[in-house]
Amino acid sequence: MQSAEAACARLCDPECEVSAHYLIGRDGTVSQLVDEDMRAWHAGAGQWGKITDVNSRSVGIELDNDGLSPFSAPLMDSLEGLMSGIMARWRIPAANVIGHSDMAPGRKNDPGARFDWARLVRAGLAVGSSATGAAVDAAGFEAALTRIGYPRCELETRLAAFRLRHNQGAKGPLNGTDCARAADLASD
Repeated sequence: MQSAEAACARLCDPECEVSAHYLIGRDGTVSQLVDEDMRAWHAGAGQWGKITDVNSRSVGIELDNDGLSPFSAPLMDSLEGLMSGIMARWRIPAANVIGHSDMAPGRKNDPGARFDWARLVRAGLAVGSSATGAAVDAAGFEAALTRIGYPRCELETRLAAFRLRHNQGAKGPLNGTDCARAADLASD
């Protein structure tokens, strides 16, 4: 959507069959659209670990960003505050904080390559790894992604989803850093 207002209109239109618990504008304005204890329709088809109905087991936060631009500081500040409260209320561990691209690789790519996952990791609101390595082990990488929670699909699709979050900017075939970070995250 081109703006938070347009996104809000779509998320509140019953004919669109999509909703979210919260929407955060670029200016940091937080709008609650659905009560946290109610089901929202933000995730669509996808899975995280053994959870196949992500909509019923999550609090969805939509962010006002075009997917190409950096996320604004006011938006990120509001996101941190909102997430801290949600995670405390629902006892959500940082390992269970995911993006749409994590639970629906290939179908969804948000929050996107410009999202500052490292900031959330530093704040204790998400998990990450700074491990590096040279050894490439495709089977080990696939097994680690399954342990982390990524749904099974083609290796290239899973790799792209993993890199959007854990090895931003990486290109080309599976590399040792991808493998080291996946193994590190899977060991927690």
